Amino acid sequence: MVGTARKLVTTTPVPSDIEIAQSVSIQPICDIADSAGILSEELELYGNTKAKVSLSVLERLSNAPDGKLCIVAGMNPTSLGEGKSTSTVGVSQALGAHLEKNVFTCIRQPSQGPTFGIKGGAAGGGWSQVLPMEDFNLHLTGDIHAISAATNLLAAAIETRMYHENTQTNEALFRRLCPPDPKDGSRKFCRGMFPRLEKLGINKNNPADLTEEEILRFVRLDIDPDSVQWNRVVDVNDRFLRCIDVGKARTEKGMVRETKFDISVASEIMAILALTTSLADLRSRLGRIVIGESKSADELITADDLGIGGALTVLMKDALKPNLLQTLEGTPTFVHAGPFANIASGNSSVVADQVALKLVGPDGFVVTEAGFGSEIGLEKFVHLKCRLGGLRPSVIVLVATVRALKMHGGGPPVIAGTALPDVYTSEHVELVSKGFENLRRHIEHANLYKVPVVVCCNRFRTDSGKELDTIVKMSKEAGAYDAVVSNHWEEGGKGAVAFGEAVIAATSEAKNEFQFLYEDAMPLREKIEVIATKVYGASGVEFSENATRRLEMYQARGFGKMPICIAKTQYSFSADANLKGAPTGFTLPVREVRLSAGAGFVLAICGTIQTMPGLPTRPAYYNIDVDLKTGRVIGLM
Repeated sequence: MVGTARKLVTTTPVPSDIEIAQSVSIQPICDIADSAGILSEELELYGNTKAKVSLSVLERLSNAPDGKLCIVAGMNPTSLGEGKSTSTVGVSQALGAHLEKNVFTCIRQPSQGPTFGIKGGAAGGGWSQVLPMEDFNLHLTGDIHAISAATNLLAAAIETRMYHENTQTNEALFRRLCPPDPKDGSRKFCRGMFPRLEKLGINKNNPADLTEEEILRFVRLDIDPDSVQWNRVVDVNDRFLRCIDVGKARTEKGMVRETKFDISVASEIMAILALTTSLADLRSRLGRIVIGESKSADELITADDLGIGGALTVLMKDALKPNLLQTLEGTPTFVHAGPFANIASGNSSVVADQVALKLVGPDGFVVTEAGFGSEIGLEKFVHLKCRLGGLRPSVIVLVATVRALKMHGGGPPVIAGTALPDVYTSEHVELVSKGFENLRRHIEHANLYKVPVVVCCNRFRTDSGKELDTIVKMSKEAGAYDAVVSNHWEEGGKGAVAFGEAVIAATSEAKNEFQFLYEDAMPLREKIEVIATKVYGASGVEFSENATRRLEMYQARGFGKMPICIAKTQYSFSADANLKGAPTGFTLPVREVRLSAGAGFVLAICGTIQTMPGLPTRPAYYNIDVDLKTGRVIGLM
């Protein structure tokens, strides 16, 4: 990996992200792969600049020791974001191109929603980016499109099954599900039907051998339309799809049902992609997806009950392989999976981290990003990704900015798309000190896992030396192993050398006694209470009647050992985005609980979580176009 690393010649003022990305020559992805130790037969090329990597690497290197895992999390951000992706790329470039360490970057694939909406791309920024930036932010290798196709196929299967069950007799359903062979009249079960038969305890291979009762149980899923929690998806921000009616055509015989669209990255299939560990595991998880309940509420209906688990796997099998790209300084990067940080793990895939840890070797580093503030992204990384993927962090990085600290200290609202108030671009040390209580809580949270913590002050051009020194000093006093100022946006890896050195020192010198905050056997309700009180600082949890009923049902039906995924705002430790700093004494309201059986967690929803964003008055797509002479994308941020 060090063999492909190169030092940048940066310029000031810093050009736009896309101008920087297009000014640097991209190394052939074959060279990046070869330097990383990936064999040619393990590489599937998508042109000359990106590729997929086979999971056979894990089998080949199964006995090789893992490298060191660095998790990049952060404090509660402003609506502009505080540069975690940029920091993740920057320290990777420092480690690989300047400190001569084997390194791999692992980050999420962004949705097209924010790319064309208000936030822009997510390939890093300034002189710390992933290339090719345009592909990264758009279609890449089609993984999100595969997720959309699989999600919508399952939605179509649900509607179709309800329609046919409502319009046909048991005999007609059985005849059409298992039609007689026109040659000899024999019947056969399709491959996708056997999981349903196994679930029902029917150990018969010949449809003719089924009793009337067995035929009834086999053909009648009896799905309660009001219980269906599977939505269609599209990978754009389209607020008018937040609530729709389906079945309004005359051909559907009045079977109108209210449903909605989510953005593609909010699909449970995206969450599954992020947490699965193999093709066999993927097939099992897709089949376990719970789409609703039977009308009698005595059965949870799964994708395998619909006979569609295998077809979903076919659509997703190529998406399972991590996508290989590179940073501006030639260090290798896996871009894989992009689950919503609110309602899913908020992290890139388990398999990307697993493959990268084998490739870098015991002295190398895998730098992987956790979405939003540490109380969301880091907590889920530990309790979902580490638990389900067998990962063990070596160091936790918390990215902080002067801007975010000022906001938590009482500064005026930071609103995306509008000019920053003057307080954020001039020196106000007292606001930084007051807002540090938010960062202090994140440091205390990260220390709960008994892994060394490094604070990275992501420097902006308007930050003063006194403001940055204040963050460094207070971070060390609050329990961080180290705290450093990093200027990777303006200088690339060179500006993050001190950051990289702090990460190296933390992994080699500090004590690491990694632990979870709750055990598998703890009841679901208590797991939620542990996260709320120990991580968020709540005094307790208030469960709605519906949430209580579902928790009891899931516990009784054998899902009690699953980890918890809490959906809440990213702008506060609480469920109220307006509670800044480090609030205490509040009650966490759990209004709804859902089962993500395929992904492998129970989702507790606090407050209102929007799974289909909307477009602003002036979306980012106003800036995006193609240079008709060169074919290059312009205006992508």
